[in-house]
Amino acid sequence: MLSRINRAYPAALQTEGLSPSEAAVVAGVGRSMLFRLIADGSLPARKIGKKTIILRGDLMSFLSHLPRAGAGAS
Repeated sequence: MLSRINRAYPAALQTEGLSPSEAAVVAGVGRSMLFRLIADGSLPARKIGKKTIILRGDLMSFLSHLPRAGAGAS
């Protein structure tokens, strides 16, 4: 889905607000996991009417603050 969007629009016109499906693809998780992260307050989301929007910056910040995996990580 995102590759289709990336091909169709130049970088300057790509959306800052991602749908839950788009955000899940970017984060590499399923939609149900994404909605759990929103529900427990770990990932901020906005509502426009009935539509849920995740700001690209909020998603990137969430991902960058996840604990590192590997040796010494708990």
